[in-house]
Amino acid sequence: MILFGLSFTLFHAKKSTHQITVGSVTSDADIWRHLAKSHEAKILHLDINVKEFTDGQSLNVATAQGQVDVNAFQSYSYFEAFNKSSKVGKLINIGTTYLEPMGIYSSHYHSLDDIPDGATIAIAKDLADESRGLKLLSDNGLIKLDNHFSALDGIEKISSNPHHFKFQEIDDTTGGRVVKDPKIAAVLISNSVSQASGLNVLKDALAYEHVSSDTRDNINILATSNKNKDNKTYQKLLTLYHSESSQEYISKKYHGTKTEVQKPLSYFKGGE
Repeated sequence: MILFGLSFTLFHAKKSTHQITVGSVTSDADIWRHLAKSHEAKILHLDINVKEFTDGQSLNVATAQGQVDVNAFQSYSYFEAFNKSSKVGKLINIGTTYLEPMGIYSSHYHSLDDIPDGATIAIAKDLADESRGLKLLSDNGLIKLDNHFSALDGIEKISSNPHHFKFQEIDDTTGGRVVKDPKIAAVLISNSVSQASGLNVLKDALAYEHVSSDTRDNINILATSNKNKDNKTYQKLLTLYHSESSQEYISKKYHGTKTEVQKPLSYFKGGE
């Protein structure tokens, strides 16, 4: 009877554990590998396998096709852009994780006001980061953007450039090196790149993004295939991510630069 009871308990525990493949890239993959081994994951009966990808497009395709259950790497605007262009299936937004602030950096000036007219500003040439950088410049009063500026627009949608800045498009991964170039007054750098370069956006940037209605499209989310829209098990990943111990780990490892965001899905449609 004891052996039977023990066998039943082990079988039931194993059966109630939910296996989920989470696809991710760079630092997000590191986070989910840590969370997969956490005590909280065991309490939630989550058996998480992390599959790392080298680029977001391939990861989204794999998620839409069911090779990955849930992915954790992308901003809401990236997610929206994929869904608009995808021919392999649509994704749905499960919930929010964090805002990783983009910053304006300079090795030559101590404030935005010090940047002289006609100076050259370097900005990522990929559309998602380019539009995000332009929005940050606009929010800080350096330029004005077209009224219909979207998440995938670029420098051609600058409607006013009163300081006559010149823009040099660069590979985002080179931002940490470009910021030292004496010909470049300032550089827009994503947080993952700035961290890899030894920079802290909260301390070293002249200005950076904050959680607000202006940056809601830049908030990172968990996404899954549209066919999984009613899968309540995947919601447990959000519970795991937002647990106190998970946030303590993330904050310490990334020096507070991944700002936790817990918002309902209605937030992306103008809700609070």
